[in-house]
Parts: sequence; C-alpha cells; structure tokens
Amino acid sequence: MTDKNNNEIRIAVMENYRKVAVSNQSGCGCTSSSCCGRPDTSVSIALGYSANDLSAVPEGADMGLGCGNPQAIASLKAGETVLDLGCGGGFDCFLAARSVGDKGLVIGVDMTPEMIAKARRNAEQGGYANVDFRLGELEHLPVADGIVDIIISNCVINLSPEKEKVFREAFRVLKPGGRLAISDIVATAPMPDAIKKDLALHVCCIAGASPVQNIENILTAIGFAQIKIVFTEESRTFIRNWLPGSHAEDYVVSATIEAVKP
Repeated sequence: MTDKNNNEIRIAVMENYRKVAVSNQSGCGCTSSSCCGRPDTSVSIALGYSANDLSAVPEGADMGLGCGNPQAIASLKAGETVLDLGCGGGFDCFLAARSVGDKGLVIGVDMTPEMIAKARRNAEQGGYANVDFRLGELEHLPVADGIVDIIISNCVINLSPEKEKVFREAFRVLKPGGRLAISDIVATAPMPDAIKKDLALHVCCIAGASPVQNIENILTAIGFAQIKIVFTEESRTFIRNWLPGSHAEDYVVSATIEAVKP
C-alpha cells in the first residue's frame, strides 16, 4: 500500500470519527443502523459489558464503537498503568480507571482532536483524576518507553493502514511482562477486491482487517510471546447488521488478541 493510499485512509477515518464525536450520537455512522455498534445499549451488553459498566461511566462515553469487550480479558489490577489505543470518548478508559484505582493510571490515545476533547469533557464530568487523554497516532504513540503494564483497544487497530508500526509501538511502551488485551476485527477469508479497495468499508472496520496469520507473524517478529487469538463467532451476526447485503460476515469476525512482552 502506498503512502498516498495510507494518507487517504487516515484522512477518511479521522473525518468519519470527527463527525461521530461532534454529532453526540453512537455508532461509527457508516449506515443508519451503524457499524461498530448501535445507538442503544443492547449491543454493548451483547459485547460483554454489564449494565453496571454502562451506568458507571459519564453519559455519552459509550459511543457504540466497539466489537468486543477488552476489559473481559484484561485482568486489570490495582496500581497498573493502562494504555487504550483509540480511546474515542473514553468508555473503556473509565472502566479501566475503576479497576486500577487511585494509584493506577489510564492513558487514552486518539488521533481525532474532537474525540480527545470529548473524552476530556467526560473525564471532567465524572471526576476521573487517574485518566490522561493524549492526541496522537497509534503508529507514533505519545507515550514513553517501557511504562505501560497493559494495552487495551476496541475495534481500532484494523483501521490503521500500518498495523506493524502500531504493534511495534505497543511493544516499545510496554514494560517487560506487559501484555496486550485487544478486541478487534480480523479477516478469516480472502476478501474480494471490491471490498478491499472500498474506502468506506475500510472506515467501517471491514476492509482493513488483517488475516489472523499475518497478525500472528507480525507479533512474533516483533518479539511478543504467548500469542493467543480467539474468534468470537457470534459476532458475525452483528457484523451482518453493520452493512446489510455486503456479506462482510463471510470475510471478517471479531476476535480477542492477547500477547505478552517477555
């Protein structure tokens, strides 16, 4: 993929999520039923969040942008430093902040200024003193080397046209023994060119999904260990609803991605 194509993807993704941030609506806005979520809480519940999770965060923080629940595999501990890649309005950050407590720290990074502004407003509204939202690209994280215990992310890395850079940055900022706990969309079958080249389908978390073997190869080459990728087969149902008639569910699925920095 050329630098020009990469820039086109980044611009399209940023513009779409800028619109989502300023609209105060849920879902990524790809269709009327939304992809990567819907404007009601039923999908968040279906993705593994509890009613208590949804009621514990500031209003508007849950924007329906996920494809799973990274908190379910994160096993967060009090005092840990957590990094959320593509934090959006801060939903997963606020839940993580509750788990790590006052002695912990949660850093949320997003490349869309409007999302960071929204997350900061939500943090102020909720009185979160242990959450820090930073503007930046996942390929160039505004985070120091070796300070993070665990990285979470929810349906975001698939949007990057340079996933190896994202995972290398993740490896850099993790402490030895630090871990990944990611929910994302992955490809399970070769996509038709019509899907792969459709910029709108990239923005909608479909066309940019990498084959599982590619992700495993990247993580291994970087130096990660204990790599574990598990499909959530039932996710094909909500993927079908993202873009009815596209048959996206035949090619992609939500998965959990776990790995450890030795």
